[in-house]
Amino acid sequence: MPDETNLSYDYTLTIDMSNELDISFKTNSYELEPSSYPYIDLLLNWLNERKQLSVEIRGHTDNVGSASSNLILSKNRAESVRKYLIEKGIDPKRITSKGFGETKPIESNDTEEGRQKNRRTELIIKH
Repeated sequence: MPDETNLSYDYTLTIDMSNELDISFKTNSYELEPSSYPYIDLLLNWLNERKQLSVEIRGHTDNVGSASSNLILSKNRAESVRKYLIEKGIDPKRITSKGFGETKPIESNDTEEGRQKNRRTELIIKH
C-alpha cells in the first residue's frame, strides 16, 4: 500500500462566471457594470477563505467585430476583474488574467443567444 502522506493532489476547476456570477461589462468596453461588484465580492470572500488556491481569469468574446479588437477586449475585461480583486486585497501572485477573444466559443455565433453565451468570463481555480 502506498504511503498516502507523500501523495499530492492538483486540480483545475473551471467556472463560467457569466452564469453563476453575473459579471458584466458595458458594451464594447472593459468597464465593469456596477451590478457586477456584489458578485465579484462573493468571489473575493471565497478566495480569502482559500488562501492555498490561485486563480486565472479568462475573458472571451463573440465573433462580432475584428479578431484583433476582440482579443484586446477579452484581455482587458479579464484584467479588469483581476485588478478589482487585487485592489480588494488578493495577493497579485495568486491571480492572473488571459484573453482569448473569439477563439474558444462554447456555442455557435450564428444566433444572438449563442453569441451571448460566448461573451463570458471564466475563472480557472488551481491548487
